[in-house]
Amino acid sequence: MPSLRLALAQVNSTVGDIPGNAAAVRRWTRRAADAGAQLVAFPEMMLTGYPIEDLVFRDSLVAASRAAVRQLAADLAADGLGDVAVVVGYVDADGPAPTSADAVPGSGRRDASALLLGGEVAATYFKHHLPNYGVFDEDRYFEPGTSLTVVRFGDVDVALTVCEDLWQAGGPFAAARRARVGLVVNINASPYELDKDDVRLPLVRRRAAEAGATVAYVNMIGGQDELVFDGDSMIVTATGELLTRAGQFTEELLVHDVEVEADPVDAAAPPAPGASAESLHGEVRGDDDLTIERVRLAVAPRPLTGGPADGGIAERVTDEAEIWSALTLGLHDYVEKNGFRSVVLGLSGGIDSAVVAAIAVDALGPQRVVGVSMPSGYSSTHSRDDAADLAKRTGLDYRSEPIQPMVDAFLANMSLSGLAVENLQARVRGVILMALSNQEGHLVLTTGNKSELAVGYSTLYGDSVGGFNPLKDVPKTMVWRLAKWRNSDAARRGGEPPIPENSITKPPSAELRPGQVDTDSLPDYDVLDAILSGYIDGDRGRDDLIAAGHDAALVDRVLRMVDIAEYKRRQSAPGTKISIKAFGRDRRLPITNRFREGA
Repeated sequence: MPSLRLALAQVNSTVGDIPGNAAAVRRWTRRAADAGAQLVAFPEMMLTGYPIEDLVFRDSLVAASRAAVRQLAADLAADGLGDVAVVVGYVDADGPAPTSADAVPGSGRRDASALLLGGEVAATYFKHHLPNYGVFDEDRYFEPGTSLTVVRFGDVDVALTVCEDLWQAGGPFAAARRARVGLVVNINASPYELDKDDVRLPLVRRRAAEAGATVAYVNMIGGQDELVFDGDSMIVTATGELLTRAGQFTEELLVHDVEVEADPVDAAAPPAPGASAESLHGEVRGDDDLTIERVRLAVAPRPLTGGPADGGIAERVTDEAEIWSALTLGLHDYVEKNGFRSVVLGLSGGIDSAVVAAIAVDALGPQRVVGVSMPSGYSSTHSRDDAADLAKRTGLDYRSEPIQPMVDAFLANMSLSGLAVENLQARVRGVILMALSNQEGHLVLTTGNKSELAVGYSTLYGDSVGGFNPLKDVPKTMVWRLAKWRNSDAARRGGEPPIPENSITKPPSAELRPGQVDTDSLPDYDVLDAILSGYIDGDRGRDDLIAAGHDAALVDRVLRMVDIAEYKRRQSAPGTKISIKAFGRDRRLPITNRFREGA
């Protein structure tokens, strides 16, 4: 049984940085070659980054992508890597964009995979299944492929597939069984959400069984606006054995020797002379409705050298560790890829700002994080002390800017009372943070959690002001869990817990009036988050929530708060998605909307 040394390049690309992404392919291919790899696979749309959204409609970007994949093949050969088979994702096209008046049905932009070998683009494959749910809009952007590309690499038939092809039964994996392939390479840009790694392994096992072949699954890592990608690349045999698995949120090269079945058909035929590849034949469509395009590679696999390669199986981590890694990577890449030098946030002494500060310090280092205490006349002594304590524990740049003189100046010129005065305080704080951003170039981080965003418990242009929100998709109850986990993890490592215990244990409060606590306006967060999870993440209606045991009057109250706060969420900062249903890309509702549950 032939053995192939595979390398799965679990790497971080940047949308639109085609030269930088191509350079990364060259660097990681060199590392793969140094490890003796015969085939290295990179993630979906590696050359353009993912998702490129409406950039796909620009002919200039598509032309740059197509030129880059050809140039990359030549550059790899010039690097002395022409005998390494490289599978890389890019954007291709066989016609005008679907938005063009000249668009032709069945043609257009393609989410493509190319196999590069011998200085040429030896084979291409177009993604067949296009997801159009959750954060995905691929029916808007791409045309589906109608054939499965199978390359003969030495004595092994290898099928090329892309991301969603794995998530749907039938199609390319059924065609792979019909083609009797020994290996299916599946390149991915699969965004993170909590517990998705628990779904992937059973899914890859099902597709491997369906194809009757080993599946090599490679996924990208990194942050892209609201999305973050966690890697979790793996190789699984047709019988369901997990051979190797990468970690999550780690940029790494997973190298493993895989024994694969050889197909005796055409196995002894010589490669086509004078060419890197030759189209052998297209088979008729099967029940999967795909033709099979076979390509024989003229360059044989490089000989295996050294001892056996075993990528190992990375240890799984807790939910809190997983989420913390997602939030730190999401913030880090948003800052780095958008060219910010530093971040600034308000430090209230409460749990939300404390957790955001700890995330920022872990993501960027304390020297790039500015925390500002902005006490008012209602701010308690312990809040000021807790903010200062956090700054001391983390080492961030700590400042204090009392807001009461500014608030008093407003009130001396305007007659305000009640809620208007509360919101004024929050908006003065927003002005201070934005002024520091303008003066010193910081990105302002807002600190509202998902529970607050859901029910509109924030001041527009006040505490909601900012360019990025690390907690946007994190419910309040999870914020507490993250704080406790981060402190215990620090203690386990022999370090100082970054979050003051008092910030975790004291009742949450906006401190905008005397004695104020969140429960004056909201239900207990344990109760609130359970209702919000059902309504937002689960799309459950009023009757279902009441049947689940929630108080009817409370359900009505919470649902109304959620519905009327849509205009606030539409104006909120982007933030890292960690759940199945994040505000923004996942959940899109009209602001003007008179439908009410139970009405």
